[in-house]
Amino acid sequence: MKIKYFLLWALLSVGSTVWAVEYHVSVKGKDTNSGTIDAPFRTIGQAAKFAYPGDVITVHAGTYREWVNPPRGGESDSRRIVYRAAPGERVEIKGSERITNWKPVEGQKGVWKVVLPNSFFGSYNPYIDEIYGDWFDNYGRVHHTGEVFLNDKSLYEKETLEKVYHPEALPNAQDPEGSTYTWYCEHNEQETTIWANFHKADPNKELVEISVRRTCFYPEKKGINYLTISGFHISQAATQWAAPTAEQIGMVATHWNKGWIIENNVISNSKCSGITLGKERNSGHNKWLSDTSIDGSLHYIEVTFNAIREGWNKDNIGHHIVRNNTIFACEQTGMCGSMGASFSVIENNHIYDIWTKRQFSGAEIGGIKFHAALDARIAHNRIHNTGRALWLDWMTQGTHVSSNLFYGNDLEDIFLEVNHGPFLVENNILASHRSILEQSQGGAYVHNLICGKIHNYVEHGRYTPYFLPHSTEVAGLSIIPGGDDRFYNNLFATVDFENSDKALGSFGLKGYEKTAYPMYVDGNVYYGAAVPFVNEDHKLVDASFVPDVRIEEEGDKVFLVIKNKDLKQVETQMITTDKLGTAKLPKQRYEYPDGKPIQINYDYLGNPRGEHPTSGPLESLQAGEMRIQVW
Repeated sequence: MKIKYFLLWALLSVGSTVWAVEYHVSVKGKDTNSGTIDAPFRTIGQAAKFAYPGDVITVHAGTYREWVNPPRGGESDSRRIVYRAAPGERVEIKGSERITNWKPVEGQKGVWKVVLPNSFFGSYNPYIDEIYGDWFDNYGRVHHTGEVFLNDKSLYEKETLEKVYHPEALPNAQDPEGSTYTWYCEHNEQETTIWANFHKADPNKELVEISVRRTCFYPEKKGINYLTISGFHISQAATQWAAPTAEQIGMVATHWNKGWIIENNVISNSKCSGITLGKERNSGHNKWLSDTSIDGSLHYIEVTFNAIREGWNKDNIGHHIVRNNTIFACEQTGMCGSMGASFSVIENNHIYDIWTKRQFSGAEIGGIKFHAALDARIAHNRIHNTGRALWLDWMTQGTHVSSNLFYGNDLEDIFLEVNHGPFLVENNILASHRSILEQSQGGAYVHNLICGKIHNYVEHGRYTPYFLPHSTEVAGLSIIPGGDDRFYNNLFATVDFENSDKALGSFGLKGYEKTAYPMYVDGNVYYGAAVPFVNEDHKLVDASFVPDVRIEEEGDKVFLVIKNKDLKQVETQMITTDKLGTAKLPKQRYEYPDGKPIQINYDYLGNPRGEHPTSGPLESLQAGEMRIQVW
């Protein structure tokens, strides 16, 4: 009997391998084909209908204007459904359609218009749909989810036709000249009209597109796990504001699922967010807008408990890998997620030019914006020109922020809001005019290069959750009295940034002189205006030394230039779990998600550290000026 069961198992195992299928998609194909290399499908969505765990969908060169809505996922890490661009081929998935029937507006040089029947848009018209949501600031005007693109660059929506006829450069936009390329829309029951100022360009000869789909890759259903999305150029979706209390649908969105790999893609030109690792709708959708009689933080606490009832736990949600992507030109976030980023790895992504138009704002904008990134690892990312680079909001526990490169962000590099820890920020280069904005406790900042100001403040009005270690089980709620932070072996290399006097905060650790909970500080170096911690035993302070730190871009490479002193005179020690101790409220050690102890024995570049490591992120730092490639 045992032999029969073994043979049956063996046959089933072999069968699952044999029957794994590779489906092909081509712009020259037909959806009535069989999906082979010789008879490919025409759309990715058609291939998705046939793919089962273990199958691969290979998409060949061309532009695919569709919303991919996968009907099923894989079974495990080893039995995925893989969506991939054919190796060496450029494959675009676009949320837009090309428009070639523009008509010039008489008497208005450079202005054209197009009239489209509402049936053109099907069930979703982005030129009727307005951006809205909890914590969204519309600056007192209407914004639509639609967008107009001229040669892959988005134009600026205006609230009046007059501002299309006579555009003026926006002083707060990152591209003032580009802000004079404008558009406006109106609609009635039958048709939608769009006016656009293309200046000298002829929209019928250039590539002009308008966003028509709310997303490019998003499963409407939950339970679509273990997908891989690899190698695509994904752009131009009419995405909606992704509040943490809402169903979050970016251009690529995981919904309430587990185990996705999103890798090696170029993701750009989303009206709001590029990638969302987000929440589903049943736990609440823009709850604060529906009841403004209570504070938004109370709504989010309710949503958190609703999410737990909807299956938010370590077995069901998160565990995504987002790596090696280039993400740019998104007006809310490059990447965001409420609770869905838990237990995930975010690494080696290049995120830039986020929130550059500055036509709207809100409390959910950043290169990366996560709520409840429990046990997540955010490592080796390059984030610049974003306003705010990394925003970790609420329930950041067990999270590691490691070896990232931040610069050129005009708000700050890292904002940690109402978290109780433990979270670890180590081996990062923080080179913007404000390095850290902290309204949290229980953080460990270790071996970072900190060039800008630090502003820390308390929060006595909001009670936010903390959890039992390595789980989503709520252990309690608390305000943020402040303190319980660790600053070990950092290099505070103050830079005299332009307008740095306007940023709240101070250089060094002056802001931590009086905290409710104890502070743990040792082994830091303070140059220039950086103020040392009052009770630090081992430190180097030189107020007259000018480190002259700067970031230099050279093609795809990035270099750190810094003047330095001999740091070996600073008495330091290897930072480990035993040294870091336990975060006060969660009573959780600073450790890896599997409970193993931490030892920060490698630097930003992966070089080993000795028993007495160098302060800052780079073991190779020596006296004098150095130029080191950091990307």
